[in-house]
Order: sequence, then C-alpha cells, then structure tokens
Amino acid sequence: MGVITPPVGINAYVVAGVARDVPLHVIFKGSLHMLYAMIALAFLLLLFPKIVTFLPQLLR
Repeated sequence: MGVITPPVGINAYVVAGVARDVPLHVIFKGSLHMLYAMIALAFLLLLFPKIVTFLPQLLR
C-alpha cells in the first residue's frame, strides 16, 4: 500500500516520470481502486485467517 500512496508513493512518482504529460494527481487518483482492493483484502485476511494457510496446506 505504501508504494502507491502519498507521500512515499514511489511507483506513482516513477509513472509520473515516464508519462510526463499526465499530472501526478491523476496518477494517484487512478491508483485508488488498487488501494481499496488492498484494504479490502487486508480486512478479509484479518476476519478469516484460515485463508492465509489454505494453499500451503494443499501443498503438503
């Protein structure tokens, strides 16, 4: 989450450096849906911690 949100947002600053014609606030606004998805996943994993260990248990 930290690499797409301000003030660190290193990935957003790299994209802004590559796409110089796109303003930085547009890049941060475009990454919001990914941030929402990461927050939802974090809450899902907090509510149901068995999800984290499901795949490793299948590999046994």
